[in-house]
Amino acid sequence: MLESTYQAYLIKKLRDLFPGCFIMKNDPTYIQGVPDLTILYGLMWAVLEVKTSATAKERPNQRYYVMQLNDMSFAAFIYPENEEEVLRELQQAFEPEGHPRIS
Repeated sequence: MLESTYQAYLIKKLRDLFPGCFIMKNDPTYIQGVPDLTILYGLMWAVLEVKTSATAKERPNQRYYVMQLNDMSFAAFIYPENEEEVLRELQQAFEPEGHPRIS
């Protein structure tokens, strides 16, 4: 499966899970390693780095940005093998009693 195919599927699933959310595809040529998707939902946000499998190679800086951005709000690598778990964690992060970080 191509990453773009999985990403399109995931965007539709995110829109179904979080009605009214705003999803942006990030430009990896602007900041190398920045995660693929930014999801804005109410006062909260998250970023996801989309991979086609658990064994897909990471590009330079991807792990760094996922870790850094996860400290600020929610960030994760997502691929078919962990999709259910990541989406469950994202739903918990987006719940009102979650811990959004607002500056």
